[in-house]
Amino acid sequence: MSTAVYDEKSLHSVGDKDADKAPTDAEKGATDVATAEAIAIADFDDPNIDRDEAIAGVLEDDSPYPEVRSAVANTDDPDIPVSTFRAWCIGLVWAILIPGLNQFFFFRYPSVTVGGIVAQLLSFPIGRGWARIMPNVKIFGVSINPGPFSIKEHVMITIMASVGAYSAYATDIVAVQRVYYNQNYNFGYQWMLVMSTQLIGFSIGGIARRFLVQPPSMIWPANLVTCALFNTLHSTNYAGVGSRGGMSRERFFFYCFLGSAAWYFVPGYLFQALSYFSWICWIIPDNVVVNELFGVQHGLGMGLLTFDWAQIAYIGSPLATPWWAEANIAVGFIFFFWFLTPLLHYNNVWSGRFLPISSRGSFTNTGKAYDVKRIINEDSSFNQEGYENYSPLFLSTTFAISYGLSFASITATLTHAFLYFRKQIWNQSRKAMNEQPDIHARLMSRYPQVPDWWYAIIFLSMFALGVIAIQVWPVGFPVQWFILALVIGMYSPEVVDNSVLTRQTAFVYIIPIGMIQAITNQQVGLNVITELIIGYGLPGRPVAMMMFKTWGYITMAQALTFTADFKLGHYMKIPPRAMFNAQVVATVIAGTVQLGVQSWMFTNIPNICHPDQKNGFICPATEVFGTASIIWGVIGPARQFSFGQIYYGLVYFFLVGAACPVIFYFLSKKFPNSFIRYVNFPVIFSGTGAIPPASAINYVPWAIVGFIFQYVIRRRHFSWWTKYNYVLSAAMDAGVAIAAVLIFFCLQYPDNGEVGLNSIQSWWGNTVFSKTADSRAQTLQKVAPGEFFGPREWH
Repeated sequence: MSTAVYDEKSLHSVGDKDADKAPTDAEKGATDVATAEAIAIADFDDPNIDRDEAIAGVLEDDSPYPEVRSAVANTDDPDIPVSTFRAWCIGLVWAILIPGLNQFFFFRYPSVTVGGIVAQLLSFPIGRGWARIMPNVKIFGVSINPGPFSIKEHVMITIMASVGAYSAYATDIVAVQRVYYNQNYNFGYQWMLVMSTQLIGFSIGGIARRFLVQPPSMIWPANLVTCALFNTLHSTNYAGVGSRGGMSRERFFFYCFLGSAAWYFVPGYLFQALSYFSWICWIIPDNVVVNELFGVQHGLGMGLLTFDWAQIAYIGSPLATPWWAEANIAVGFIFFFWFLTPLLHYNNVWSGRFLPISSRGSFTNTGKAYDVKRIINEDSSFNQEGYENYSPLFLSTTFAISYGLSFASITATLTHAFLYFRKQIWNQSRKAMNEQPDIHARLMSRYPQVPDWWYAIIFLSMFALGVIAIQVWPVGFPVQWFILALVIGMYSPEVVDNSVLTRQTAFVYIIPIGMIQAITNQQVGLNVITELIIGYGLPGRPVAMMMFKTWGYITMAQALTFTADFKLGHYMKIPPRAMFNAQVVATVIAGTVQLGVQSWMFTNIPNICHPDQKNGFICPATEVFGTASIIWGVIGPARQFSFGQIYYGLVYFFLVGAACPVIFYFLSKKFPNSFIRYVNFPVIFSGTGAIPPASAINYVPWAIVGFIFQYVIRRRHFSWWTKYNYVLSAAMDAGVAIAAVLIFFCLQYPDNGEVGLNSIQSWWGNTVFSKTADSRAQTLQKVAPGEFFGPREWH
């Protein structure tokens, strides 16, 4: 297959009708060849695209996917400034503020997450103001005002703001060590641990980009929302909008943003019952069964509704995920949590009638919260005698089911990837970057790639920091287990490519999981498989378990974060080297800030992480993390999931996960035009992975809104959808984020919340949902004094 070669002028003129110079005959010939190749290669049998629409997109030198055409420009101007002094200044400020805010909110319930979209919105007027006000002078040869604020500068700033915006996974290790195991090591230990876990995956993501960035079928739907907003703010024209008239995207975004921000003051502050809309429980507040079925705090949320966009978009925007993926998740949720969970719970499987049907904590055989300090020694190792004198560990039915689904997702991912993507993975491993068929890859081929030795330096330096952290401080984590955590999920075979023996890295998990995320907007985690390995290999060491889990899981997660940002840069035509520098520097700064904020909070906020903390700093995510450390690290999976143990039945989910994709693969071959071709079991099993702490109040309204916009409107009003859908998503998210920050810092945080409208907090609409059996986590059966449920003996 021949390869189209583009020089600078042809790259600049592709898709640009106003270019100064038309393409030469040779360039036109190259374009024709590339287009023919693209039509031949494009997967027009993909159920997510329309064949006629796809061919039209390729013929006009654009993506075959309407989602991409509706949000991404198919032109590039390589002279637009990118890595400027202005971009770095604004980006670094955001890399400090947003991670600091999110780390503060991370320990609070209900939490508020300030996403990169806030920086994306506010950076636009800041950047334009900088261009207008700052003098055009140079400092050490660097211009502080390079001219008009460009869209590429804007992308750089947003990436720096978002790459480390969310709480670093390893900060929970530090929190759990303090809260559960009385270990409080100095800032040097914490910094090396966080830096190593956050950055070591970047080296892997750099290699994975050839599989997950260049292919046009790797859409990364969440990036399309961001691209749509960039193009809206900078008024970029692109093919997807076509000639549709009506309100401009800018005005539409502004109106929706104001509406979203204004409305959030109602469910977020004035009438919070609209957020926790368990109206049936308000009518029958003391009926346990009704509250278990219709409650939204410790129940199954069968009331269906919420009027809070923060609840609806808690697991991600329903406007950014393809409908077929949302449908898979909805079906999986209904079957496993509305059918299987009640069936098991009310039949008292796992002694469920003595526990809340849904909870993020762990329990003893008397129904009380599990106290891990009763079963550990002073060095936090497992105390067998204390365990035998105390209690086995029990989980709520939904928590147990979530572990079973995690087991199934592991085997389903491998089986599904082999059956459906084995040819694509093999083909992509044999292709260079400039051989991809779509216009975006050809436009990006002019920019120098990041050298492999850059990734090698990151890997080696972060590996060294990790070794120092686990060797200098007494955490009980051997170096050989650290190395094993890093190599989980990857294998390096010899590949013959064009008769030349080359060394390429193929990833058993990162590539298939990345493909699933790039197509469906859902990520399958490796946290459970790492917990299983370390739990059996080093039982009774909770801190070692958390470290092994973090390095084993976050290596993949950070690699995919890095790759997703590279795809955003690919869509927006940002030079890869500038992207790499921005990501690495921002990640280092963000992690350092998060540790500083966390240290301040544990020093200055009384009773932090206690269930009764008066300001809501009860640390829900830390509780889930701590519960996992008890299950997998202290007690160990051998006492939880081995034959004869309480949760042994969940092991069969491994077989279920492996078998389901095989069965439906052959059914889809027999019935190729039926709904079966849309069934995706990795998405079904992993899509509900946010439970707990998420619940039905997050999943069901999310699926309903997704059905309306991603199915009904997309099919019946496609031109409206292609112009406004992603803009609406961005506006809703941004409005909620801004309103949540205003509410917290203006009305809730100052003077312990005793500001202005404090009387509103005590009226019926803000208390009714807290006076139910659902809120109190009441159970169907109580344990008689001196008695206990479950096995008579445990060891």
